[in-house]
Amino acid sequence: MSNIIEDFYYGNLEPQEINSELTPKLKKELSNLTDKEEQLTARLNGEDKELFQNYVSAYVEFSTTSNADSFISGFRLGAKFTYETFVER
Repeated sequence: MSNIIEDFYYGNLEPQEINSELTPKLKKELSNLTDKEEQLTARLNGEDKELFQNYVSAYVEFSTTSNADSFISGFRLGAKFTYETFVER
């Protein structure tokens, strides 16, 4: 039996791949977001189009960092629950 901590350390466990299936709600929201982005991009020209594409890139970067922070906070909270459950009595 493998050790989950060891697997995580060696990169054999990718948390973002555990639930890679999008729920129907997320699929619908992603489709809506993609449609709106395509519609807006089609209407823009020149500098406005470039500005919007830069905005999208900046938002993706922000979202990625925010998701990582949320994952770390959740992991820490789970560790605290575990610690208090099994160690601190």
